[in-house]
Amino acid sequence: MGDYIRKHKKGIIGTILFHAAILFLLLFLGFFTPLPLPGEEGILVNFGNSETGLGNSEPSPAKNNPLPVEPVQKEEKKEVPPPPPQQKTSPPQAAKEVALTQDYEKTAAIEAAEAKKREEQLKEQRRLQQIEAEKRKAEEAERLRKQQEEAEKRRIAEAERKAKEEEKRKINEINSRVQGAFGESSSGTGGKGTGNTKNQGATFPGGNQGVPTGDPDAGKYGQGGSGSGNQGSGLSYSLAGRNAKSLPRPKYPGDDEGIVVVKITVDKYGKVTSAEPGARGTTIMDERFWNEAKRAALSAAFNADDKAPAFQQGTITYRFILSQ
Repeated sequence: MGDYIRKHKKGIIGTILFHAAILFLLLFLGFFTPLPLPGEEGILVNFGNSETGLGNSEPSPAKNNPLPVEPVQKEEKKEVPPPPPQQKTSPPQAAKEVALTQDYEKTAAIEAAEAKKREEQLKEQRRLQQIEAEKRKAEEAERLRKQQEEAEKRRIAEAERKAKEEEKRKINEINSRVQGAFGESSSGTGGKGTGNTKNQGATFPGGNQGVPTGDPDAGKYGQGGSGSGNQGSGLSYSLAGRNAKSLPRPKYPGDDEGIVVVKITVDKYGKVTSAEPGARGTTIMDERFWNEAKRAALSAAFNADDKAPAFQQGTITYRFILSQ
């Protein structure tokens, strides 16, 4: 495009000037009507007394016989009422028409703008109403969802409660058949037993020699063995140099019987820090019994000893026996 303009620069300039000159001549040298207009001139007409004629000679004028004049009756002039005065109507002024036209156009534009504004307001109102409706719908859905969750939680809680009650009822039925499973009826003192089973000890006249908190499999005997003759002491512990302050008894979780030995670790403050059921001497492999024994072992407490090791290991033996 730039090359074309450079090549035809003179031609373009000449064309522009030529057309500008023609336009100037048309504007200033056109045809104009002379004002004021020249007056109209009359035309000479041949004078005669007939509408037809021919020849080169002028005929003599004929005598004019006067025509009889008929008497003209004078008509009485009737009084004509004067015409009603006409109201003078002033022609509309152009300036006012322009003003009225402009006012009308301005009013139409204002009305169109107001109509558009009202339409936009209606659209915005509908949009806000739709948003509000969607918000209420979402809130209602959330409320229903929470109600369903609450109902499901209540149903699950009720089912768990019934299951626990049923399990507790079964355990209570089993426990009701257990009598002195952990040495509840001890009738012997000072190493004397009242049962007819084989007793342990090194003294006479018999009984189960040892201490209530001893190990039934231990080979050493202390002073004053205690326990019933047919069920033993129920539980015992082995922790060198430490005395038991609290030995909670486990719940009876089933209808099995036997021994669960729990290996424990005790700190110098007497608290059981860990418990592992199933140590040597365990005869019950039921996990329910192991869990109850572990729970009871972790709740046990021993005397504090500043001279004791930071962590000392021992055992607690739980004997589960059903009544006959």
